Amino acid sequence: MLKKENILLVDDDIDILELLQRHLKSMDYHTYKAVSVKEALYILKDTEIDLLVTDINMPEIDGLELVKYVAEHYPHMPKLVVTGFPSVEDASSVIKHGATDYLTKPFTKVELELAVKKALASKEAKKTDKKPPVKPVATNGYSDMIGNSEAFKKVTEIIDRVKDNRATVLVRGESGTGKELVARSIHYSGKFSRAPFIAVNCGAIPENLLEAELFGYTKGAFTGANENRDGFFQAAHKGTIFLDEIGNAPLPVQNRLLRVLQEKEVTKIGSQKPEQLDVRVIAATNSDLDELIQKKTFREDLFYRLSVVTVDVPPLRDRTSDIPLLVDKFIQKYGIEYKDRFVRITDDALEVLKRYSWPGNIRELENVVQRAVIMCDGKITLEQLPDELKYKIDFPQKGFKTLEEKEREYIQEVLLSTQGNKTKAAEILGINRKTLREKLK
Repeated sequence: MLKKENILLVDDDIDILELLQRHLKSMDYHTYKAVSVKEALYILKDTEIDLLVTDINMPEIDGLELVKYVAEHYPHMPKLVVTGFPSVEDASSVIKHGATDYLTKPFTKVELELAVKKALASKEAKKTDKKPPVKPVATNGYSDMIGNSEAFKKVTEIIDRVKDNRATVLVRGESGTGKELVARSIHYSGKFSRAPFIAVNCGAIPENLLEAELFGYTKGAFTGANENRDGFFQAAHKGTIFLDEIGNAPLPVQNRLLRVLQEKEVTKIGSQKPEQLDVRVIAATNSDLDELIQKKTFREDLFYRLSVVTVDVPPLRDRTSDIPLLVDKFIQKYGIEYKDRFVRITDDALEVLKRYSWPGNIRELENVVQRAVIMCDGKITLEQLPDELKYKIDFPQKGFKTLEEKEREYIQEVLLSTQGNKTKAAEILGINRKTLREKLK
């Protein structure tokens, strides 16, 4: 059961953000993450935050400016500063502006817990004139996934069932539907969230390197193997490995992967000694694996091992009711990033976005909104949307006509221009009246 306190974490280091989130989640706090001061300001504007935890040294605008801003705009909000570059000047400055504590990286989980409790205890009263949250964009507990549609709920129902066990999961869906977000949600919403999450794009690594990258190798196993090296599977021990574009994996990799799933062990290239592994495998594909099995390019027994649980991620055209939520999320994200302010969208522009079929799915929608935010002056209108999204007239396709039909059409056009004067029309056509009469029969 989550506690009522909402904690905003601000750091440009994604790894530190995820570490803080895992620690605080284990203490039953609800967290919001921001990788910049700009993003933090947006969250502060529309969300009730009880504690700010921020780094000091960040690009563009540092955390000290955020501490000063919060001190005046949210005077009742306690502030906890963490930094990897401590200085006496910074410490005295943040304390002067009301920071409750000043933690230096690296710090222990116990130190963090004590500092958070101390900061929350110093909070005298909740701010009463704060606006309520606009939309629960990031409060559904499914990482960055957003939606209220029935198709979306079917996905989250499966996530809830598999998040706390190590069943192998196959995520299927078109390109751009958010398959990796599903995998991350399974990992980070479950009890293994504090363990590693390793994402591997099987289609982005050359075939001759993929096997070594996944399973590791020993010194001298092949030319260039100058040392023993663990692979992605060893790095994911106790956690989750996400294998994207699994349909592109070559057969030798499929053979080794099948053994990992069957025996729960992995053998490095060049070694005869298997290593026991405790890892959850989540694979994803936008390919038709049944077709690949028929073509003998994908092992059928591996398919059955991977698809213990299958999650079919719906295309965006099947969850159009979620488009306003997604648009709102991307407008908020890029409005702060590019405009230093909050951008809105007109109703007619939003209707165009809802009507479009989105063959590139969520990724295409995000790209369109990102461009529109850059091109607009605080308000996205139809002018900022690409022409291919707008209404089109479907003209019937012209069929081919015979030469006789085309000739008759042209004669009619000439007669129309001469107001029915056949003598003049014959002169224009270069024929006599008798021939013209014959052609009009």
